[in-house]
Amino acid sequence: MKRKIVEIDQEKCDGCGLCVPSCAEGAIKIINGKAVLAADNLCDGLGACLGECPRDAIQIIERDADEFDERAVEASRVAESGSAKQHGSSSAGHHGGGCPGSRMMTRETPSSESSGEESGSRQSKLGQWPVQLKLVPANAPLFENADLLIAADCVPFAYADFHKDFLAGRALLVGCPKLDDNQYYTEKLTDIFRNTTVRSVTVVKMAVPCCGGIEAAAKNALAASGKTIPLKIVTVGIDGTIQ
Repeated sequence: MKRKIVEIDQEKCDGCGLCVPSCAEGAIKIINGKAVLAADNLCDGLGACLGECPRDAIQIIERDADEFDERAVEASRVAESGSAKQHGSSSAGHHGGGCPGSRMMTRETPSSESSGEESGSRQSKLGQWPVQLKLVPANAPLFENADLLIAADCVPFAYADFHKDFLAGRALLVGCPKLDDNQYYTEKLTDIFRNTTVRSVTVVKMAVPCCGGIEAAAKNALAASGKTIPLKIVTVGIDGTIQ
């Protein structure tokens, strides 16, 4: 298939490696002192690495290439992680691929009884990382038997009790239907619903017209998945009230 993909000019590249951590998918590696595209199916073609090259050696072109494959990305991350452990280095990812800020991880969150909320303090209810819909692998273990929260990315800023009222106990996906490709959201969510055991879905969106896209993506994905999963839609006004 013909699509957009990264091309690295080997004559210009000096092997500095600044582009490597900017590629969340780990598509770029340093081999023999030069940055190279490790595999076509690891590159999403979005060009997050473009601004990181001081030699202007990276560009986006359109050519025949294998389709971007999120499962291949995750497999590559797992392989890199195993290689790093084998060599006793936790910093190998700098030249091995994958931005540390986008690597999948989960964490235990405190219960409300032990969080100290009664005394006025607040504890995060976030139990995973990353949270952006584009970055979370469709086959991530966190989706198994999960209550899934899909939130427009403005919601936590408008609704003060987002963590307590919505996030606690849920897996989270965040996106912006105005700035991102909503068709991509639909396809990604379809893959998640179809191939995991998500047991419920809550969509929290803002009361602005463009935010309807994230609700539509969830509904269309559920229909396409062939699954019957309970869906709840919550709309938050820009004044922070639930409508």
